[in-house]
Amino acid sequence: MRFDVLTIFPEMVLNSAMNGVTGRAIENGLVQLSVWNPREYTSDKHKTVDDRPYGGGPGMLMKYQPLKDALDSAKCSSIAAENVKVVYLSPQGKPITQQLLNENAGLDQLILVAGRYEGLDERFILSECQEEWSLGDFVISGGELAALVIVDAISRLLPGVLGDEDSAQQDSHMNGLLDCPHYTRPEIVAEKQVPAVLLSGNHKEIKQWRLKQSLGYTWLKRPDLLLGKELTAIEESLLEEFKIELKYKKV
Repeated sequence: MRFDVLTIFPEMVLNSAMNGVTGRAIENGLVQLSVWNPREYTSDKHKTVDDRPYGGGPGMLMKYQPLKDALDSAKCSSIAAENVKVVYLSPQGKPITQQLLNENAGLDQLILVAGRYEGLDERFILSECQEEWSLGDFVISGGELAALVIVDAISRLLPGVLGDEDSAQQDSHMNGLLDCPHYTRPEIVAEKQVPAVLLSGNHKEIKQWRLKQSLGYTWLKRPDLLLGKELTAIEESLLEEFKIELKYKKV
């Protein structure tokens, strides 16, 4: 899969992306990442990409033409890509969820527009961007951090990127629930012992325990996720067991 980021801070994106999972994916040729600086598509000596908004008001807006030319270059660089989407990273966009990322992991090319200042000329958004995505209901200084989050989150869904193909499928939110708790050696830490079931070697019981904990932790930490999820009879029974066990621990 190919990612292209339109940004006036290309080093910020490239330097950060070359670490960890995404860095290995890029080095192994499983993911492509390119950056396009709108400043390179200006004609004045100051390489101006912003201007004052019509009607007045604070701040500056990124101009249409440098963004459009940078976008055209990004599209032309991958002529073979058929399934392409242009996304503007904006606090006004739809919230980025695991489901949204899963739905877009099959794209050939995802072009992410990282805005700065007070935003972009609206005409660029309307004519060139298919969607707007947001990290959440807050404002950061630019879209570069959001772009890095998206590149990382989608890359780990691609075949071969993670060492274990099941790792991504067991992450929080993949099945609409939070992940279960995990433990490693030693068996006892700060007078707390690893749950006995994880030492039993009984894979069926371990799987059931993990599902119960996943349901319970979601109920404790993010009950909103359960509101829109239809639980099976087994899941409802396991969640009830979790609640009873939790109540017993508190007594």
